[in-house]
Amino acid sequence: MARKTDIAALTQAGLNLIQQALSIYDSDLRLVVVNRRFQEMFALPDRLVAPGTPFADTIRYLVEQGEYGAVADHDAFVQEKVDQALAFEPHYMERIRANGRVISVEGSPLPQGGWVAVYTDITGIKRQEALLRARSEELSEQVLAYTEELARANRTLAATNAALEETSRQLSEMESRTRLTTEMMPAHIARLDPDLRYTFSNRKLASVIPGRPENILGLHAREALGEEAFSRILPFFERALKGEASVTEFNHDPTGRRIRVAFTPDQEEGGGAVRGVYILSMDITEEAQAREALNQTRKRELAAQLTSGLAHDFSNLLTIILGLQARLSRMELPERVRELVAATTGAARRGGVLLERIASVTGRREMHPEPTDLAALFEDLRTLATPSLPAGVRLEMHLSPLPEQVMLDPGALQDMVLNLILNARDAIGAGPGRIAIAVSALRGTWLEITVTDTGPGFSNEALEHALEPFFSTKGGEGSGLGLSMVFDQTKLAGGQIRLDNRPEGGARVTLRLPLRHADAQPAPRLVLLVEDSDEIRESVREMLIALGHQVIEATSAEEALFLAGIGGIGLILSDINLGGEMSGDALLARLRREGATATACLMTSLPPGDRRRADAAFPILQKPFTQGELAAFLARELSA
Repeated sequence: MARKTDIAALTQAGLNLIQQALSIYDSDLRLVVVNRRFQEMFALPDRLVAPGTPFADTIRYLVEQGEYGAVADHDAFVQEKVDQALAFEPHYMERIRANGRVISVEGSPLPQGGWVAVYTDITGIKRQEALLRARSEELSEQVLAYTEELARANRTLAATNAALEETSRQLSEMESRTRLTTEMMPAHIARLDPDLRYTFSNRKLASVIPGRPENILGLHAREALGEEAFSRILPFFERALKGEASVTEFNHDPTGRRIRVAFTPDQEEGGGAVRGVYILSMDITEEAQAREALNQTRKRELAAQLTSGLAHDFSNLLTIILGLQARLSRMELPERVRELVAATTGAARRGGVLLERIASVTGRREMHPEPTDLAALFEDLRTLATPSLPAGVRLEMHLSPLPEQVMLDPGALQDMVLNLILNARDAIGAGPGRIAIAVSALRGTWLEITVTDTGPGFSNEALEHALEPFFSTKGGEGSGLGLSMVFDQTKLAGGQIRLDNRPEGGARVTLRLPLRHADAQPAPRLVLLVEDSDEIRESVREMLIALGHQVIEATSAEEALFLAGIGGIGLILSDINLGGEMSGDALLARLRREGATATACLMTSLPPGDRRRADAAFPILQKPFTQGELAAFLARELSA
């Protein structure tokens, strides 16, 4: 089967062989297809037969060349023609051109919008008609001959018009199928010519870059994309014009989107000249967020593997050093030596604190997102942070309208922002000064949190290294783990962090976290809760009741098997470890084999690497959990 490019080339070649001139304009009156005869008939320059050329530009050129005779008001005449074209009414007309030639113009609207027009030079036919009228009485035999010739010409014209109509129909169907296919793609598909103008585009640009126009045919890429995106793709477009295909990704700051763009040269067969560039663009924001979270998790696991053994040995060494220092302190030593012993002991203790902080950074940390009221969270944060601020330093919070409930880890977020507040406090000193926190939703994609202060701002060195572990500008008073912890937690959530200085002075830290709306809570269910610990069972029962569910309880798998026959149970929640011979996962597996249709879930305090947990075939909720974490877990599992 011929490729699409071959079909397009064959179609254009066929149109060029037709003796009539042909033009097709879309619903926005921009040129889609012409044949060579159209350009030759009206002596048009190349720029006016390029796809995307406005209809008005062509009419204005013809008026200026005298095609329509003397026209007093060019603008009014052009506007009249444009208005007639926009009406898309089928029409047939004949007119005498400025050069004396007579043409017929036949136009028809297309089902997809726009119209096709066919122009035929009928000068010879008109001359024959005039000659017949003038000499009909004298040249009756010639009249008959001319009449026969005219009939043959009409038949030829009718056959050509029929072929042209079929070609036009096939072109329309091909264009319609191509348009339908590209519009169904979840991506922006387009072609640009070497002048960076769009010769083809589906209507998906606004879904990739919100706020941009949908209909961009004929527009320059700078106008269609905006300066930010255009500056990012220009180098890759230039490489594509040299025949080099490529793929790039970039962050579009005005919208907060992550965009992937593929560039494919439209090149002649055999590596010939490049006639344009095909571009495929996709919004990969959610993919990038998940990728960042996965990468950070892998980094943490690698860091834990590298440091755990060293930390263990170092901890043992510190224990020995502290023991020896304690023995030295009990001896009769000169005062100077006692001072050295005390200094060494203090250094060893700081080493112990540092080990604890390293463990908090490199240890496994899972995110626990739950439905969170941001206004209440930041009000609690104000209560926590205010007592630690000097009297001359005030804390301001500015919250833009936000969703009532969003999915995030409230503990991690509070830790991050509190860390930034304390850093800002240390930068300001005793004051006076101001720390401001601004929270807003960015285009429904990100939750943006900005912390600014009136301190001296970041140094150039800090801007480059502040997010690295152990970098500190506080000398011996700082561990250098504060901002690296914020960076770690942000990346673990799939977010972004940016450090800079305000133009008016002071530091600014901007966090962007994925904005996830909290799922609607599922309808109340009858829950079979299986837990052998009385205290835990009572706690979980109260959480379930607070979420609107009804609860029946079992202390063992055997008791749960008996209660499972009660009608209407919609959820079974069991601990993995149960008193008795049957575990929780074995209980759920047996109930499923026996035909139980209720949603089945497990809960456990076993670590993620435990074999019993890894072998379980049911969703698992990690203990301990809050009511919010339980609600988020059930909303996800009960709606699956």
